[in-house]
Amino acid sequence: RSIYRLEKEESIPDGMCIDTEGKLWVACYDGGRVIRLDPETGKRLQTVKLPVDKTTSCCFGGKDYSEMYVTSASCGMDKEWLSRQPQAGGVFKV
Repeated sequence: RSIYRLEKEESIPDGMCIDTEGKLWVACYDGGRVIRLDPETGKRLQTVKLPVDKTTSCCFGGKDYSEMYVTSASCGMDKEWLSRQPQAGGVFKV
């Protein structure tokens, strides 16, 4: 079932995970963010913006799963784009 329609600036949904509270996190490819959704109500609860456009996936780790790790891509980026986003292709800890 569909629970949420992405806004234009959120772009394309990519990797997803569920947190310890049962909320859905979605990496927004070409959107430079991950968003937290309530699958029961379909409401966006939180947005975490990142310094790269191509966020690809997210997961939780750490002792109590309080750290979120977000992967990103650099594929298809030319030198100019990479100079503006030198962290593209990296992994971020939130």
